[in-house]
Amino acid sequence: MKRSMTACAALALCASLALGPLACTHMNKTQQGALSGAGAGALVGAGISAIAGGSGTMGALIGGGLGALAGGIYGHEKERR
Repeated sequence: MKRSMTACAALALCASLALGPLACTHMNKTQQGALSGAGAGALVGAGISAIAGGSGTMGALIGGGLGALAGGIYGHEKERR
C-alpha cells in the first residue's frame, strides 16, 4: 500500500512539473512566485515532517503556506524591478 502511494505521489509530481509552465503563462511574477513557492514548500515540508516522524500532511500544509508567502514576496520584488 505504501509503495502505491509513493508511486502516485511521484506521478503527480511529474505531471505538475510537466504541465506547470503551461499554467503559468498568463500569471504575473507575484502569482508565479506564490504558486512555485507553495509547491516547493509543500514537498519540502512533507519530506521533513516524514523524516522527523510527524504527519506528512501537516508538514505539507505548513510548508505550502510558508512557501507561498515567501514565493509571493520574492515574485513581487522581481516584478517591481
